[in-house]
Amino acid sequence: MTLKVEGDPGYDNVSAGGRFTELDSSETVPLLIPDPDIQQQRHVWKPLSRKELEKSAGGPEWKKFRSRLVICFWIGWLIMLGTAIAIIIQSPRTESPSLHWWQRDVFYCLQPALFMDADSDEVSRISRVSERLTYLKSLRVGAVILEGLFQHDISPPNLTEINQSLGTLPQFTQLITESRKAGVRVILDLCELDLFEPESGNATDVWSSPSEYIQYSLRYWLEHGVSGFGICDTDAAFSAKTLMEWNVLMQEFNSQDDERILMVRQTGNTLPELNVSSIAVNGSLVELVIKSLIPPSHHPLSPAEVAEAMEASLQMPQGHWPSWTMGAGVPWELQRAILVLIMTLPGTPIFRYGDEVNPVQDLDQLNQPLALFHSLSQSRAREEALHFGRFTFLSFNATMSSSGLNSTATPPLAFLRSWGCVHFLVLFNLGSEPHTLDPDWAPSLPEGGVFVISTGLDRFGPVSLRSIKMQPHEAIVIKLFESDNS
Repeated sequence: MTLKVEGDPGYDNVSAGGRFTELDSSETVPLLIPDPDIQQQRHVWKPLSRKELEKSAGGPEWKKFRSRLVICFWIGWLIMLGTAIAIIIQSPRTESPSLHWWQRDVFYCLQPALFMDADSDEVSRISRVSERLTYLKSLRVGAVILEGLFQHDISPPNLTEINQSLGTLPQFTQLITESRKAGVRVILDLCELDLFEPESGNATDVWSSPSEYIQYSLRYWLEHGVSGFGICDTDAAFSAKTLMEWNVLMQEFNSQDDERILMVRQTGNTLPELNVSSIAVNGSLVELVIKSLIPPSHHPLSPAEVAEAMEASLQMPQGHWPSWTMGAGVPWELQRAILVLIMTLPGTPIFRYGDEVNPVQDLDQLNQPLALFHSLSQSRAREEALHFGRFTFLSFNATMSSSGLNSTATPPLAFLRSWGCVHFLVLFNLGSEPHTLDPDWAPSLPEGGVFVISTGLDRFGPVSLRSIKMQPHEAIVIKLFESDNS
């Protein structure tokens, strides 16, 4: 329908200085008519040409600049990489010393006579030892010290034959073979034998002196594959000349991967000076000196006596590479703490048969010492600081009164093992009372760390040194966080 509008007849005429065009008078013509050129541009799309693209991108110079920018980026990256590598190479590093096998391994003393078989006598004691090699290797034991292998109640002792009640020579040879396969060395203990008796000529005139017979016997066992011998102290019989003869003999059987050693079990307070120099032997004649952490005693020591003996041992300077064993008997509740002590001291740890499975009163915790032994041996194997790190004995501050420490209580003990930037704090509470560490007892230590192992096997995760409460008869090993003050 047509809309009729009355009004000015010029309503449809648009005039403004000649810029307006007269439109058709039809009322259906739209009021706004789009520009035909603009409408055509909206419906037609044309791609940009190369010149238009270069013009939009800033021109051809921008392409060169962009290429040069990429080249500069990669050159700068390579310079930074080379600088980082140079800094790492030139920075001082803590190099691990090359340790001998007797400095790395855990030693295990046992007597084949202890392996009694009530059900059958067909298997010898030596064969029983062979059967336990896999178990010993699982404990990371690297050397076995066989005690009581020779008859010590006869004179002169026969050093080329083992006690027949323990086994035969073929069985012992099989033990050596199996031990080599398992990676466990065998050392013969000669402590109970009177080697240098005047009549010790093996009842024959073949040997002009006991020394020649002993040399022959040592060579006999070295040829069978034993890795060394043990003697007790170095009394007048073991003069420097005798020790040098033994050492020269073992040098003949040494190889780069199989060094034969002579070790001494220290039963007295001191040892004679063993360091001599000659053309044949340079350095010490004795590779390993076995020291007892606890002095010999006719009765089990009290916790206070154990703590006093431990403190004296920890503060004693070590001239030779030491090896540690428990020594005198200690109360059963402290045996696991002594186990932690031996495995965290610098030197070679030596254990006797049964130390890793000491009996406890609680049958539910019967396997706890064995689990503790496993954890300690694994930690020692993978942590350089526990192998050859520096040893620092830490004295507790006198302000421990805030933790309930009195004059009759057993004070805690502590030491630090450090190698490079790695630090291990070892704490002992041998008393029967709990102790909370005073925050000021060691201000140079970091404030926190992470638990490595404890005698109760019940401490895990990060820890603040200010919040440690040590339980009675407890030992704790903590790997400290890195700190500039440590």
